[in-house]
Amino acid sequence: EHRASSSPAVAAGSEAEEIEVLDSEDVLPMAAEDHLSLLYQFDPDNTGYISTEKFRTLLQRHGSELDPHKLEVLLALADSNSEGRICYQDFVNLMSNKRSNSFRQAILQGNRRLCSKALLEETGLSLSQRLIRHIAYETLPREIDRKWYYDSYTCCPPPWFMITITIVAFFLYNGVVLDRFVLQVTHPLYLKNALLYHPQLRAQAWRYLTYIFMHAGIEHLGLNVVLQLLVGVPLEMVHGAARISFVYVAGVVAGSLAVSVADMTAPVVGSSGGVYALVSAHLANIVMNWSGMKCQFKLLRMAVALICMSFEFGRAVWLRFHPSAYPPCPHPSFMAHLGGVMVGITLGVVILRNYEQRLQDQTLWWIFLSIYVIFVLFAIFWNIFAYSLLDLKLPPPP
Repeated sequence: EHRASSSPAVAAGSEAEEIEVLDSEDVLPMAAEDHLSLLYQFDPDNTGYISTEKFRTLLQRHGSELDPHKLEVLLALADSNSEGRICYQDFVNLMSNKRSNSFRQAILQGNRRLCSKALLEETGLSLSQRLIRHIAYETLPREIDRKWYYDSYTCCPPPWFMITITIVAFFLYNGVVLDRFVLQVTHPLYLKNALLYHPQLRAQAWRYLTYIFMHAGIEHLGLNVVLQLLVGVPLEMVHGAARISFVYVAGVVAGSLAVSVADMTAPVVGSSGGVYALVSAHLANIVMNWSGMKCQFKLLRMAVALICMSFEFGRAVWLRFHPSAYPPCPHPSFMAHLGGVMVGITLGVVILRNYEQRLQDQTLWWIFLSIYVIFVLFAIFWNIFAYSLLDLKLPPPP
């Protein structure tokens, strides 16, 4: 529960501090003196709360000066509150493009629905505005989140992570260093590089990550690049680089570790672990919030994504058991795909479901994160001890 100390007005005697805080948040287009007198008028006892009746009076008086979407959210907040009072800090947070869990829950649990014209149906939209709104409808299941995202998105920073990963994977290494865009698994240089994961070189820790920059054929690279751009870029635009990069890298690491545990004699190439983590998290989020997802042709898009994933996975399985071009070293393993999927439907779902909420406040997040950490620790000890205990016949180092 919010205390009075969390309010912008901490004490009646600290007028200068109150003026500075309120003015810096740019709550309403009013002077700082008006903020101060307004706060004392509606919250004379410095409780940190405003009654819903007085709150409505405030909205009626200054509603024309607010963004229409924010005004609608404020009205929803007033209508949904059952205790007859609203935390003043929530109001300040909204006007400064911030919101707390309690604020969001007050909206979601209220009886009033946001019933204005849908974002996509508004007229006079530019191409960039329509693109941003389409992305919001394809990735977010609730109208309140979609409105919030559209109002706060500035494209700064741009979705740099997925674009950078794709450029590095496609151009810098394959095109510049190797002087060719794709190395087939039948190419003599396939195993002789410092990037792919090889069971004999598992002590070189960077290989558990850098294997994503090598691909087993043009079709392997093409499908991963397409899925990365079509799914990863919109997700990063909505959820930010930090969350999406975490899901992606977690899927990559889980993929190589899954191979080292379940397919111990095989190498690994390709970014399928990270790609499958993102795609499976997105698809699972759509299924879990089917009624709320307003994206067009969502069933068709799911079918296309599943077909592409199934084709690429089926190809990886076939290639793994196909006679190797360089025996005794087998073709790359397909277990990285499954490791990515498991990360996507656990950690990924929690991250994509909780838009703009602090993950450290989510119990399910800590449960899945603990499971992931336990798996990583188990795989590390497995790599240290199991290979020697099982006395496996590993392929020779490249």
